[in-house]
Amino acid sequence: MIAPAAVAQTAPGDAAQSPAGQESTAPTPPPSQPAGPGQPRGAGAELPPPPAAPAAPSVTRQIHSLTVTGSQRLEQETVLSYTSLRVGENYDDEKLDQALHDLLSTELFADVTIAGVETGDIVIRVRENPVINRIVLEGNHRIKDDKITPEIRLAPRQIFTRSRARADVARIIELYRRQGRYAASVDPQIVQLDQNRVDVVFVINEGPRSRVRTINIIGNEHFGDGRLIREMATREHRWWNIFSSADTYDPDRLAFDQQKLRQFYLTQGYADFRVQSAVAELTPDRRDFIITYVIDEGQRYRFGPVTVDSDIRDLDAASMQRRLPMHEGDWYNAKQVEDTVDSLNQLSGLFGYAFSDVRPQFHRDAEHRTMGVNFHVAETPRVYVERVDISGNTTTRDKVIRREFRLAEGDPFSSVQVRRSRDRIQSLGFFQDNLEIRQEQGTTPDRIVLGVDVQERATGQLQLSAGYSSLERFLINAAITQRNFMGRGQEVRAQVNWSSYSKSVEFGFTEPYLFDRNLALGFDLFRRDLNAFNFIGNSRQTTYGQISTGGQVRLGVPLTETINLALRYGLTYDQITLNQNVYFSDPDGTGPLPPVCDPLLAGRYLCDVIGNRVTSSVGYSLLYSTLNNYIHPTRGARLLFSQDFAGVGGDTRYLRTVVRGAKYWNVFNNFIFSISLEGGYIRALQKADSPDDDPVRLTDRFFLGSPQIRGFDIRGVGPRIQRRQYQVDADGNAVLDSNGNPLFVTGNNNILDDAIGGRAYYLGRAELEIPLGAGARDLGLRPSIFADIGAVFGVRRPALQDVAPGSPLTQIECTAADGTVQLVPPSAGSCPTNFTLTRNPVTPFREVFLGDTPRPRISVGFGVNWNSPFGPFRIDIARALVSAPGDDTKLITFNVGTAF
Repeated sequence: MIAPAAVAQTAPGDAAQSPAGQESTAPTPPPSQPAGPGQPRGAGAELPPPPAAPAAPSVTRQIHSLTVTGSQRLEQETVLSYTSLRVGENYDDEKLDQALHDLLSTELFADVTIAGVETGDIVIRVRENPVINRIVLEGNHRIKDDKITPEIRLAPRQIFTRSRARADVARIIELYRRQGRYAASVDPQIVQLDQNRVDVVFVINEGPRSRVRTINIIGNEHFGDGRLIREMATREHRWWNIFSSADTYDPDRLAFDQQKLRQFYLTQGYADFRVQSAVAELTPDRRDFIITYVIDEGQRYRFGPVTVDSDIRDLDAASMQRRLPMHEGDWYNAKQVEDTVDSLNQLSGLFGYAFSDVRPQFHRDAEHRTMGVNFHVAETPRVYVERVDISGNTTTRDKVIRREFRLAEGDPFSSVQVRRSRDRIQSLGFFQDNLEIRQEQGTTPDRIVLGVDVQERATGQLQLSAGYSSLERFLINAAITQRNFMGRGQEVRAQVNWSSYSKSVEFGFTEPYLFDRNLALGFDLFRRDLNAFNFIGNSRQTTYGQISTGGQVRLGVPLTETINLALRYGLTYDQITLNQNVYFSDPDGTGPLPPVCDPLLAGRYLCDVIGNRVTSSVGYSLLYSTLNNYIHPTRGARLLFSQDFAGVGGDTRYLRTVVRGAKYWNVFNNFIFSISLEGGYIRALQKADSPDDDPVRLTDRFFLGSPQIRGFDIRGVGPRIQRRQYQVDADGNAVLDSNGNPLFVTGNNNILDDAIGGRAYYLGRAELEIPLGAGARDLGLRPSIFADIGAVFGVRRPALQDVAPGSPLTQIECTAADGTVQLVPPSAGSCPTNFTLTRNPVTPFREVFLGDTPRPRISVGFGVNWNSPFGPFRIDIARALVSAPGDDTKLITFNVGTAF
């Protein structure tokens, strides 16, 4: 800027200055002027005011010298190059003002003044803008530095200007407004450093998120505010909406809600509905918004005559009209009209008309408040697929995508096949969600080009995790899976698991298209070391150990578009053992530890299961599926019928049959509701070793409990044997109640509980997955509520043992050298002289058989899936509403660090 005292400007009517800089006096105007026309002259006449003096022209001078002072980084010639001032040229006030404007517009200078205007020795004094040393953000917690920094124009080693700083402040505030924080403020501060450098500090006050406090609706007579608000995406703030962002103000959502209101009223017959205004007011404290809608409902209409006519010979208009969802006299519904247009277009697509023209023609009768509709299907040429374009696949090979297309070049167009192709590509799990197939005009009117732009997602997963499970205790999991191996669509997986009760190594491979034919071939190899267990109270006790080594070969053959046949052969070698130190005894006294299982210690059902066996089985599965996505379905159905026959060699023979079905619906605006049912039965094809044995081995039976039916412990449902201890007095006699019946020791800590499984089971589940806001979805949270029902039953009643107090088994067995056996009461503590102890006393007990009933067990609860940074996490809180005697219930189950 030019300092007021630095430049002398000539005011209008002033004389020019002398060379010495002294001002000469301007001539004095006469005291009076001649009278104007029609004015009297002479004394006392009123004289008119003198006319305004004309503006004196700007004085032009010559530049004798040009000097620049105050510049540090810029040379004098560089500064002068930004102006039009040159030595020897003339200048005036306008040219000096332009020079000031040109210098300041470069944004290189904080201040500019010009001196020496009177003499022609021009001195330009500049103060350069400082150089930015660094940019510092303070107070930002909700938005991290890496999100704000790219939006800031100022950067280190650049020239600082206040205009850029103001622009950056506006950008930062806009970022916070996008998150609904309209109370956010930014205070830019400058820290002066040496060498004309500065640190720019943006002090951010994020403020609270601006919520929608109230939604007011004016003009609604037929529907209440609450009913209309349920149709909107925006919600009023309530304390329980902690996982939702719907109560955050969003201008785009406000416009969307107006459309939602209009759509709702149009489905209720209000064809003239309109939103007159929608205003969002920010409260004075800038913390909340109050949204007000002013609407005009208009009159309600019914459908008048609804007809269909078609110019396409293949489409029967009368047949289509009978299938229309609306009828004359029904309330008008614009959504039904749109759906009818879509269905007619799809029906045309079945006959090869890709670009069918369905035009609804409306006939409004305002007097009778009816809306007649005629659906006119205009004639269009048949369409054939010219080509299929695929783009965006950088890893996945083209043929992997093309083989999922149900249409090829030259085929007649079919809208149904296009949708099926989309679902099959989506179900691969290789690409982004909501994939769509474009339909574009080909080179001729009867040709169409199908195009799909895919965005590949990661298909490999490496998991190295350690965690804690309520069932498995401490566990370690290492797994690597590639579902799109080398872009060929092949699946390769390897997994190692270790915990206190189970260890396993597995490897699998699947080729979905063998020799480029629609045949899937795969195999699995595994070795699993499992320790079965029971509970005495909260103490987990290992019962038997099972080591399984084997593999399976699989072949999948599609029979139709929705039906697939899978064939398999499996071979498994099982080694089942019991802890000899716990469950074995020496009844003959011939050795310290002979390999004899003692039923008194283990129970007959465990003694019968030990040994080594080979299972050789063949099986098949018939699968019917219309799911839109196999990984996370939202609609469709799935039905599986599976049978396995064991007896192609090996030691076991049975026929196992399993049926599973599931149905998914997208309801209530992205709520996913599903119902699944399954059941199974295993039939023995060999005789039992004894009448008291079940011909189906313990390890081949069905078991039910967590996690299949929540609210119950693992294997907590179904047939089981409980071993209960008698109450005895100091002499070892049974304690009786008032009726003479023996009493048993109470408390779960004194009951041995073994689940033995069943030959039949059924299981049902109804689940509703609840959608959350964008923030919760980013965290990978998927809550759901559910109800489970099921039972396992059908095992042959085992031979039970009853060791009553006072029986020989409850006494110490002593044997002399000559073979004489003497029983000594436990109170004696030891054998008599010359006798040796041959058997310790058995604590008196009675075995009870429970749970073998098809009576349903029912539980309800809620759960949450969370893709946590340290591995998948699932927690379920369920309460068993209906249970049977002997069932083990459990309120909370969870898993961390392993898949479930």
